[in-house]
Amino acid sequence: MTASSRPALEAGSLVKTYPGGRGKPPVVALDGLTFQVAAGTVFGLLGPNGAGKSTTVKILATLARPDSGTARVAGLDVAREPAAARRVLGFVSQKQVSDPMDTGAENLVLAGRLHGLSARDARARAEELLGRFGLTDAAGRRVSTYSGGMARKLDVAIGLMNRPQVLFLDEPTTGLDPEARAEMWSEIERMSGHEGMTVLLTTHYLEEADRLADRLAIVDHGRVVTEGTADELKSGLRGDAVHVEVDRRDAVGHALAALGRVAALRDLVADGQAVRARSDDGAAALPPVLAALDAAGVEVRSATVSRPSLDDVYLRHTGRSFASAGTTPAPATPAPATLEGAAR
Repeated sequence: MTASSRPALEAGSLVKTYPGGRGKPPVVALDGLTFQVAAGTVFGLLGPNGAGKSTTVKILATLARPDSGTARVAGLDVAREPAAARRVLGFVSQKQVSDPMDTGAENLVLAGRLHGLSARDARARAEELLGRFGLTDAAGRRVSTYSGGMARKLDVAIGLMNRPQVLFLDEPTTGLDPEARAEMWSEIERMSGHEGMTVLLTTHYLEEADRLADRLAIVDHGRVVTEGTADELKSGLRGDAVHVEVDRRDAVGHALAALGRVAALRDLVADGQAVRARSDDGAAALPPVLAALDAAGVEVRSATVSRPSLDDVYLRHTGRSFASAGTTPAPATPAPATLEGAAR
């Protein structure tokens, strides 16, 4: 394999456990996690909180060691060559890394000096990044006076001080308002598209993964359960998604049994107070669906038909939706057709 074709990131059979505490069994954070990332692309790790995304990033960024497995950044084994790996990577954690009592400029210059830049080069790079992220006017202010969006931009700028080949963004838009999130998305697209940087993005926002990631892996219980482009993953689900929410949670079992007798449905799964299924023609399936539920005495709160989404992909491979996993699904596809819309 030539240097140009070598993956920018490699995770091979990573295993990581943490002590359970007070006599409890160890917590398995990673259970054989494996993937590769091509240079100059955005790779998304998509999954609920606790799936193992942050642990993966910490291992690849030399901040944690796996129990077993291999991790490489730009061809460098992070366990054997951590210092060399740190020179080619940038890391933006979930939590704020800047010192709130220092100014934005002071935080950036300090980061540059820690990366080995001269004082002059660190100041020049800081000025460049402050301008790039629209923070020049706030450069002399303490970070404690910054808004959440401004502080997050500064964190990303700190991660870019050493001009990394690979940038790790761990939940970069969590807690940001829509405007700040959109600005962050544009910056991530710029870094990959115009600068050729490799970006590893962890997120639990479906829309974010759908828009930004060239490829993505869905992670659940420390494993990659499926991988591909967003379009590949969604097109792998034939037909439409049918979602029926019933009036009472204790009626879900009756609804599942009734819908199991509807020939047009497949892949039925109970999901909280709802039943999800797939159909080659969702609109045509709705009348027999409603008839079957009515015959079973199950009251329906809502019934929708939509094209496959990343939430449907997640449901297919994990047996539960993002919403039931405690994450935040966002509309990555147009709003689903309602009963009224399907009838027209």
